[in-house]
Amino acid sequence: MPKPIPSPTADPRGFLRALLDTAIAKAVPGPAIASFLPPPPKGRTVVLGAGKAGGAMAAAVEALWPADAPMSGLVVTRYDAVPPAFQQLRREGKVRIEVVEAAHPVPDAAGREAAARIAQAARGLTADDLVLCLMSGGASSLLVLPADGISLEEKQAVNKALLRSGAAIGEMNTVRKHLSSIKGGRLAAMCAPARVVTLLISDVPGDAPETIGSGPTVPDPTTCADTLGILARHGIEIPAAARAGLESGAFETPKPGDPVFDGNEVHMIATPLQSLHAAAAVARDAGLAVHLLSDEMEGESREVGSVHAALARHIARHGEPFAKPCVVLSGGETTVTVKNKSGRGGRATEFLLGSALALQGAPGIWVLAADTDGIDGVEENAGAIVTPDTLARADALGIKAREYLDRNDAYPFFSALGDLVVTGSTYTNVNDFRAMLIV
Repeated sequence: MPKPIPSPTADPRGFLRALLDTAIAKAVPGPAIASFLPPPPKGRTVVLGAGKAGGAMAAAVEALWPADAPMSGLVVTRYDAVPPAFQQLRREGKVRIEVVEAAHPVPDAAGREAAARIAQAARGLTADDLVLCLMSGGASSLLVLPADGISLEEKQAVNKALLRSGAAIGEMNTVRKHLSSIKGGRLAAMCAPARVVTLLISDVPGDAPETIGSGPTVPDPTTCADTLGILARHGIEIPAAARAGLESGAFETPKPGDPVFDGNEVHMIATPLQSLHAAAAVARDAGLAVHLLSDEMEGESREVGSVHAALARHIARHGEPFAKPCVVLSGGETTVTVKNKSGRGGRATEFLLGSALALQGAPGIWVLAADTDGIDGVEENAGAIVTPDTLARADALGIKAREYLDRNDAYPFFSALGDLVVTGSTYTNVNDFRAMLIV
């Protein structure tokens, strides 16, 4: 039986947390995958995949694939993200898909080994074979197979620089694709002539298949020249071998129209918008008007937070453009330009600290922001919550919000207030979730 939804007026914190939980639950893969699975092929079925939802997607496929139909495969997910359902299947000896773990957001040797094994499994297939490719957010880091001449350590350095640069997710994944031997459609090329059916859980604004997990099995419309432009724009240095490969075009990816993609299929099984709509339905059932700004929000986290706060204050003061009480939802993927490498926090908490400073204790406004994978940055929290008395409580503790924001240190700010939102691993990822309650 579903848990009752807390009252938005009597328990604003509990209500916002219920909206987040609803959004996450909508994105967890389960029986709905059945409608996207093809029938067993004449030849082999090989399951390959990567991402934060990899374990949950593998568990769903294991449960739905016919018991008498042969299947094998390998999926890589982040550490501590193998769901209980899959662990139970392991204990019972009922798994046909191997699930391994590796590091995120900076790749490690375990991810490189998994990617090499996946590449090996993709080779030597025939037209009678089927590849089920399970991809979700995080695959860009978890599926790491550097291009020729680039070491894992060099790839790690580029990845760290991208994460600190403030580059948008599309820009980061353009670079990752062109410095990889497996992303940007290259995995599909390895699988040819087998039929490839890709199942996706989107964590990117616009749900572009070529951006999700850096698109290992889909055509890549971006180019080496695009990559060089992004690196120059953000001042990111790369190894000489990487620059040579980009400038010569040797690192170019398979493009739309390439015959290696003939007969392949791509299906989106969970998206940020679906999760936002699920949360909106819960809010409407609680008697509130709901306004969904966008599932494609991008930009500097603190600035997006300030803009959200300005909208909330105007609603609270003037009843426009929306009447209160109401809930305002948004999703997407903001970015943080890191100026202090020792700061702790992620996109959600930096968004919230920007919101808190802009709200200045305005009454009747609560804001929750979280990453739907359960991890904001590299800490144990999914996000946090801002209340009307956030700044007052911080001042009472001698904590200056502006100082914490200036040093990219939002995590300890909200930790000191007891306002972190901790979900644990959610076994999925449809990116940022934000909800503002104005009463």
